[in-house]
Amino acid sequence: MPKDPDPAERLLTPDFALDHQRRLREVRIHLAKLEADIAYFEARLELIGEPSSSNSVAQRKLFTLLQKATAKQILDTRSHHSELR
Repeated sequence: MPKDPDPAERLLTPDFALDHQRRLREVRIHLAKLEADIAYFEARLELIGEPSSSNSVAQRKLFTLLQKATAKQILDTRSHHSELR
């Protein structure tokens, strides 16, 4: 985990730049979590396979909707942060 800049470096780097760097790091972490969620949903869809019961049909529908909603969140986040594209 990166350390905070030393005091001398902090004098040279404005606070808003450090805040921006921290915010970008937080956004990257958030994106990584969303991408992990997508991978989980895809794995669950693969495990369900072709639905053979009403329960598996409902699960398939739910994981498909969750996957689409999460993908939209990723696209929206990336569009708001052009430096992450």
